[in-house]
Amino acid sequence: MKEKVGVFCGSSLGENSAYEKAAKKLGRLIAENNIELVYGGGKVGLMGALADSVLQNGGKVTGVIPCFMKDLDLNHHNLSELIVSEGMHQRKQKMYELADYFFVLPGGIGTVDEFSEVFTWLQLALHKKPCVLANIEGYFDDLICFLQKANEEKFLHGQHLDLLIIEEDIETAFNRVRLAFKETK
Repeated sequence: MKEKVGVFCGSSLGENSAYEKAAKKLGRLIAENNIELVYGGGKVGLMGALADSVLQNGGKVTGVIPCFMKDLDLNHHNLSELIVSEGMHQRKQKMYELADYFFVLPGGIGTVDEFSEVFTWLQLALHKKPCVLANIEGYFDDLICFLQKANEEKFLHGQHLDLLIIEEDIETAFNRVRLAFKETK
């Protein structure tokens, strides 16, 4: 069975070109390692750059997009597969079902929402799918500080915080989350 990585990331490129560069590098790594990308199905921003990179490097991409976004023509048109969900909750659920592990690139509140849900489920032992936060150029520093503060204040146990992989380098993050996935099998 082919390995599948779920990636959460922005529908914008952001202000720092390092984010797009990281998305493209991740896309290349995914394709070169014969892994299938599962992502939000968008054609713009980091989502589009990531999907394009996987496809340009010969990889397979499955997009999961809510019907209202497809109706607005926000979906990527060249994917290997496009799954249309009823709404945002069903989109996240489908991505969760399809992915073996999760990778989080910079993005906005939607990206943080998706990350928070899969990390919460990991913390609650509802799954054992590894999750990596790619802290490109310190993008997630404040989120990491929040998680550390939650740990200090006893709202998040250290053993749960230790479940999250945090890396600044895309290739290191990619290798660590894959290794964690193989260790869960």
